[in-house]
Amino acid sequence: MPRFVIQEHYATGHHFDLRLERDGVLVSWAVPKGMPEDTKKNRLAMRVDDHDLSHLDLEDETPVEVVPGAVKKSIWDRGTYEAEEFGEEMVIVRLRGRRLDGRYAIFQASKNWLVHKMKPSGEA
Repeated sequence: MPRFVIQEHYATGHHFDLRLERDGVLVSWAVPKGMPEDTKKNRLAMRVDDHDLSHLDLEDETPVEVVPGAVKKSIWDRGTYEAEEFGEEMVIVRLRGRRLDGRYAIFQASKNWLVHKMKPSGEA
């Protein structure tokens, strides 16, 4: 099963990185406010460059003394996923992680993308 990771990232600002393993890379989005918990609200997601698979396990803390504007990246969640759809403008996945267990749609809306938590299959 393909893997996913969500990293909590402190850099110039606090955000989360959603990464889905696909075709030997991690297809990635920056999600400023984290994954949605409510099926009635979408969250902004910005498509970023694909990342190397080594980022599945990447956690990093660079002290401020070494690099001004310190960077901290920790793994917020990880697990496997099943893709119901994986297209250029729409991705629908079932995430099975330590924190998240559910279906999510990631879709392009003009320049940016949105993440939507979907209701479980069969629920109206």
